[in-house]
Amino acid sequence: MNTMTTRQLWCDTLTRISSPVFHHMSVGKLGKNIPAARLPKCARYASMEAFCRSFAGAAPWLAAKGLPKNEEQVRRKTLSLVLQSLEHAANPKSADFLDFSGGGQAIVEAAYLALGLLRSEPVVWNSLNTRTRKNLVQSMQSIRAHKPNFSNWLLFAATVEACLCHLGESYDPMRLDYAIRQHEQWYLGDGAYGDGPYFHWDYYNGYVIQPMLLESLAAVSGAKNCADLDKFREPMRQRARRYAEIQERLIAPDGTFPPLGRSITYRFGAFQLLALLAWRQDLPDTLPAAQVRCALTAVMRQTMLAPGTVGNDGWLTIGLHGEQPALGDYYNSTGSPYLALCSFLPLGLSPKAKFWKDRDCDWTAKKIWSGQNHATDHCLEDAPNRCLHMT
Repeated sequence: MNTMTTRQLWCDTLTRISSPVFHHMSVGKLGKNIPAARLPKCARYASMEAFCRSFAGAAPWLAAKGLPKNEEQVRRKTLSLVLQSLEHAANPKSADFLDFSGGGQAIVEAAYLALGLLRSEPVVWNSLNTRTRKNLVQSMQSIRAHKPNFSNWLLFAATVEACLCHLGESYDPMRLDYAIRQHEQWYLGDGAYGDGPYFHWDYYNGYVIQPMLLESLAAVSGAKNCADLDKFREPMRQRARRYAEIQERLIAPDGTFPPLGRSITYRFGAFQLLALLAWRQDLPDTLPAAQVRCALTAVMRQTMLAPGTVGNDGWLTIGLHGEQPALGDYYNSTGSPYLALCSFLPLGLSPKAKFWKDRDCDWTAKKIWSGQNHATDHCLEDAPNRCLHMT
């Protein structure tokens, strides 16, 4: 496939899926119009999830430069909707005010809002007025009244504090420090962390753990109260690169991947870590950028373009390949699957970047299962808790 056609496919898919979210939020009617009743148990969080997760995924593209004229027009239009949406998100009088003070799922979504702000900071944060900034900061700080679960949830609190630190706002270094050190304790080897004290066969290393470790550490680089976290940065980066290798090898020749574990209805979002390293241009040498592009495009086709993925009303349905509501978990609402947009991060790269301009090529599983000769795979020789012994 022509690489520019591929980028257009990515852009069209991102904007088609996020458009209802940003359109309704921009006029303060997202909570009113999102069909939360599909999985009603957590319906009260549906609009919060849909916006924060969509924003986190679209953010790098919103800050992208040097785009073709047609794409730039769409980006500017979407950016305008997001800025208007953030005004409602920060306005206590708006029906779509993001009130994170209630704890629970709100802690999670505050972290995805933080990721959106970090990923788009040069454009989005600098475009907001003083009042909107102040209200967003206060709303994110309000999650401190609640204790996150003893699991990957520690990183939601950490990501919020890292974002506040990066933006020059008052932050709590203890919540950040604790989350990073605890995940070091939970490191199991070969690039994988436990989700809390136990190992889970699921995609939470991709949904949450690896991306939030990397981005939180990057956000506080150079911060006075976080200097002692610098020793974690490189080991955790190497683990993330190894996990990216594993993620790429999980992508079958047809773009499917094993439907393991909970939250599988986050679809394409399972590959957020691979997409993040592609956007940061920090893929391991074993993964050429074009190879990752082709692999991720195959997954996107299977998870985002399958019939039934988007309902007749324009909203994402619950499922992995089309509409499959039985795959939904008890904590899901209509807004939950918008985490899928967090794997569209490479749209933040210039169209001239290798990820987009290099020729199509097969990914690992496609090479091997078509009979091509390919190098074998090796583990990362990185002992658990190695950072704990670093001075």
